[in-house]
Amino acid sequence: MRRRIIALSISIPLVLAGSSLIEAQQFLESSTGRLPVFNEYSSQVAIADVDGDGDLDLCFANGRGFASASLAERVRLYINNGNAVFTDESLNRLGNLIGYGRDVEFGDVDGDGDLDLAVANDFLTPQKLLINNGSGFFTDESATRIPQFNMSSSHCCFGDIDDDGDLDLWFTRGGSTRFGSGQAQLWINDGNGFYTNGTAQRLPQQNVSAPMDSIFGDLDGDLDLDMIEGHRDGNSKLYINEGGIFTDATSGNLPADSNTYSYDLGDLDGDGDLDVIGANSGIGSREAIFQNDGNATFTNVTATVLPNSSNPNIDDNDTKFLDYDDDGDLDVVICAIGGPERMLRNNGSGFLTLVGGTISSVNDSSLDVEVGDLDADGDLDMVTAQGESGSYRNRLYLNQGPAIDTRPPTIPYWEQLTDVLVGAGPQRVRAVIRDDMTSDHGAFFQQVIIEWSTGAQFGPVPMSWSGHDLYRGLIPDPGFSTTVTYRIRAIDFAGNSFTTSERSYDVGIPQSIFRRGDVNDDGDRNIADAVGALSYLFGGGTAPGCLDSVDCNDDGTNDISDAVSLLDYLFQSGTQPPDPFECGPDPTDDPISCELTQGSCL
Repeated sequence: MRRRIIALSISIPLVLAGSSLIEAQQFLESSTGRLPVFNEYSSQVAIADVDGDGDLDLCFANGRGFASASLAERVRLYINNGNAVFTDESLNRLGNLIGYGRDVEFGDVDGDGDLDLAVANDFLTPQKLLINNGSGFFTDESATRIPQFNMSSSHCCFGDIDDDGDLDLWFTRGGSTRFGSGQAQLWINDGNGFYTNGTAQRLPQQNVSAPMDSIFGDLDGDLDLDMIEGHRDGNSKLYINEGGIFTDATSGNLPADSNTYSYDLGDLDGDGDLDVIGANSGIGSREAIFQNDGNATFTNVTATVLPNSSNPNIDDNDTKFLDYDDDGDLDVVICAIGGPERMLRNNGSGFLTLVGGTISSVNDSSLDVEVGDLDADGDLDMVTAQGESGSYRNRLYLNQGPAIDTRPPTIPYWEQLTDVLVGAGPQRVRAVIRDDMTSDHGAFFQQVIIEWSTGAQFGPVPMSWSGHDLYRGLIPDPGFSTTVTYRIRAIDFAGNSFTTSERSYDVGIPQSIFRRGDVNDDGDRNIADAVGALSYLFGGGTAPGCLDSVDCNDDGTNDISDAVSLLDYLFQSGTQPPDPFECGPDPTDDPISCELTQGSCL
């Protein structure tokens, strides 16, 4: 996808011979009889359950041409039979979707519970958005749903950047080709899968050169989506999200890179935040590791955690994090042009060592690698996309074990809700949820829910994917004063389950909020309130929490008549004062109910 094949300065046998650890082959090349052969120039592959049958299907972005357009090719959709045998159903399910595809990504853009498809196209052609009918059959609705103009894009990604519950779209943008210079595009979802161009309002107005990759992730721990773009000409970008508006935070926070083809995000050192691995981001054609301090300030630790003995100078194009040995930390798979894929093992502290013999040795031109349990046997398999040179034969590597996924997901941080008033509406909860792999779409889960309760029994509400490893859900408004207890539960693709501890918040009027008529804020309305009003009005006492509450007769002044009116109402059943208790024009408004529903002094 990203550049022409070059001569290797180190032979593959020498690389493996220099490895400090040799293992039995675990990932076996298994394409024959399982993966259709079309020999098309594939730049990216995406893994997703497009037809809702519980197994993972494959989609390839195809289009021939490196620096100039050569041959438009079909986006391929392969449907899984549940045992990693794939059938090409591209024409039947996608229609005549032909172009210069560089990336395919899935996300539910219209909120109907199924996965829709975005396609990034190169060579000054329109971008594509296809809508899923719920059974894995797609209709090209690009003309009405996304901005239509020709551009050259290498990558797109979904993410709810403005925290409104729907998926927005980011596209990289080059010039006449993806290698040129252009302004990244951010398109905002209206909630029904129709997009407007929010680039001018939400992104720094700057052209970048040769953007190859883009990936959302919560990099600073504030439960929203930030962005890293990887650029082939160096000068990659870090954008921090502040309320749906992105600022360029690259300077001083993202180390300089050289020739980045892709970035991937994962917690490499186990400290809860997202670190970065960049393919070809280091010196020469080597990987680079940028360690996060938790606040989106990254340090280049490559020399410490990935020494050159495990980081050969090879034309690598992509990486993914995965726990291939089920030891609880994230390892790394690397795909390369001209040589076999490689595995780096994590020692648990983020130090990576090249291990040989884990993946079938195939010399081809891999541009992308993705992982997922394709044969439903409890471990992670691999798929690579082939382009630029060779026969363009995409590859399937099935995991032979012995390690299967026995570890539950993790939820390193999630939202603590604050107290609210009755009638405040549903309360949003966001959480970072991770498992034993990474991708632009995060990990694969059977279920992610909030369990909430106002008593002994918990009820579930679903959480939706917001981008990368961020999820979002809404706790309903119970409609009355109570304490709501909630927790988050995630079940991964292998069936391992994790439930957080319980948190709670109060629905009603928090004690810290001033009540109209309760001048001294003691939770009651009585003689002490009249004394407090008199003290403030005439004796220089402490001001009540709501000054208007002492104008009890609503005559525009604070004087002795207000205290008399308050006393008369409290103890003599006189006319209800309009101002500590009346919430509307109806003079019979009940003071308690109107206070709870409107809180006019709050």
